[in-house]
Amino acid sequence: MRNHTAVTEFLLMGIPHTEGMENVFLVFFLGLYLLTLVGNLLILLAILSSPNLHTPMYFFLGNLSVFDIFFPSVSSPKMMLCLMGHSHTISFQGCATQLFFYHFLGCTECFLYTVMAYDRFAAICHPLRYMVIMSHRVCAILTLGTWMGSCVHASVLTFLVFKLPYCGPNEVNNFSCDIPVMLSLACADTSLAQTVSFTNVGVVALMCFLLVLTSYTRIVISILRISPSEGRRKAFSNCSAHLTSILLFYGPVVLIYLRPASSPWLDTVVQVLSNIVTPSLNPLIYTLRNKDVKLALRKVLIPGG
Repeated sequence: MRNHTAVTEFLLMGIPHTEGMENVFLVFFLGLYLLTLVGNLLILLAILSSPNLHTPMYFFLGNLSVFDIFFPSVSSPKMMLCLMGHSHTISFQGCATQLFFYHFLGCTECFLYTVMAYDRFAAICHPLRYMVIMSHRVCAILTLGTWMGSCVHASVLTFLVFKLPYCGPNEVNNFSCDIPVMLSLACADTSLAQTVSFTNVGVVALMCFLLVLTSYTRIVISILRISPSEGRRKAFSNCSAHLTSILLFYGPVVLIYLRPASSPWLDTVVQVLSNIVTPSLNPLIYTLRNKDVKLALRKVLIPGG
C-alpha cells in the first residue's frame, strides 16, 4: 500500500443506471421484505404450534424459514435506508460483516436444501425405515453440520477478500458488499482470492447439486413404481415445492459466481432478486400445495375455526 491511504469505508451505489427510481424500488423491496418476514414467521409459528408437523421434513422446513428471515436481513435494511436518502456509506468492518453473513447464511441454505432432498429420499424410498434413518439425533447432527460447514466456508472467503489492501476508489456498484464487486476495488493482485472463491463456491454448489440430483433420481424411480396414481400424485406434490425452491436458489448462484466475466448491472439485479424475491416466494411455494401446513396455518390464524 505504498503511498496510498487505506480505505476505511465504502460507498454503496445501488443498482447501476436506475437513478430517479428510488421511490419505486423502495416500495417494491419494502413490500417483498415485509412479505418475507410475515410469511416465514407464520410458517415457523404453524410448525411450532402443530404437533402433527413435528417431523423431520417440517423440522428442516422450519430451519429454512429461519434462514429466509435472516438472509434478506443482512443487506435489505441498509439498502432501503439508502433508497430513503440516508447515508450510502458502510464501514470497512461493516462491509466484511455483511459479506461473512451473506455467505454463511447462503451456504447454510445450500446445505439445507441438500439435507431436505435426502430427507425426501429417505421418506419415499425407505418409508418403513424413515424414522430410524432420520432420527432426532441424525437431524441434529445434519443441522449442526450445515452451520459449522457454512461458518468455515464464509470465514475463508471473508478472510481472503478483506486481507487485500483497499486504497480507492471505494464505490461499490451494488446495494451490499459481495465478492465480485469487492475484488474489483482491491489495489493488489486478486488472483488467489478469485480462484479460491470461484472454486470454493463452485465446489460447494456443485457438490450439493449433485447430491440433490442423485436423491431426486432415486425418488423419481421409486415414485414411478408406485401403482395407485393417487399415491404417485401425492409423492410428486410433496417434492415439487422443494424442487421449485432449489431452482430459484441455484439460478442466481450460477449467474453471479460461476460466470467467467462479471457484469456489475446483472450481478446487482440478480443478487437483489435472490436476496429478497426468493425468500418471499418460499412461504407461498411450501403452503399452496401442502394441506398440512395450510391446516396448521388456519388453526393459528383462526383459533377454533
